[in-house]
Amino acid sequence: MTRAALADSVDVDPGATVGYEYDPDASPTIVGPDSRIRRGTTVYCDVELGARTVTGHDALVREHTTVGDDAVIGTKTVLDGHVTVGSDASIQTGVYVPPGSVLGDRVFLGPNAVLTNDAYPLRIDNGLEGAKLADDVSIGANATVLPGVAVGEGSFVAAGAVVTEDVPPKHLAVGVPAETRPLPDHLREGNVLA
Repeated sequence: MTRAALADSVDVDPGATVGYEYDPDASPTIVGPDSRIRRGTTVYCDVELGARTVTGHDALVREHTTVGDDAVIGTKTVLDGHVTVGSDASIQTGVYVPPGSVLGDRVFLGPNAVLTNDAYPLRIDNGLEGAKLADDVSIGANATVLPGVAVGEGSFVAAGAVVTEDVPPKHLAVGVPAETRPLPDHLREGNVLA
């Protein structure tokens, strides 16, 4: 069974599920105007997608997730519940965002980037803590951000980096484990997403 409140001009492909009822007491999914949900995508109840949100194919957006306006959620991306995504975010193909993660406005997550929330999976129960990405953060393809890490406003994480510690605002994180240095001048402007 599904429950959803779709605004005007929302386009849902056949084969997409909007308002997947994971709990009989869950609230309907809310989808803002001029949004597009592509085939194979599943959006749970208790989700709010802002205006002009676009998904790729086979994306998953689980319960208690809020996505701002003008966001892109790429093919086979997973927003695994209890996630907040700001406006103008661009989340590319194959990205994983776990519960407890917060993404600011104009955040870019490159293909197959992974955020994590469990420092010791199945070994130590120390609670889950998602990553916090401030406004205008860019995360390169195949980068990994470990639990509880904060990436400061305007920072850039290079492709393939493994970020184990907080990244200060306007810094570049490179390597495994990532080392930070001031952002080069040509990368200092905020993200401009078309």
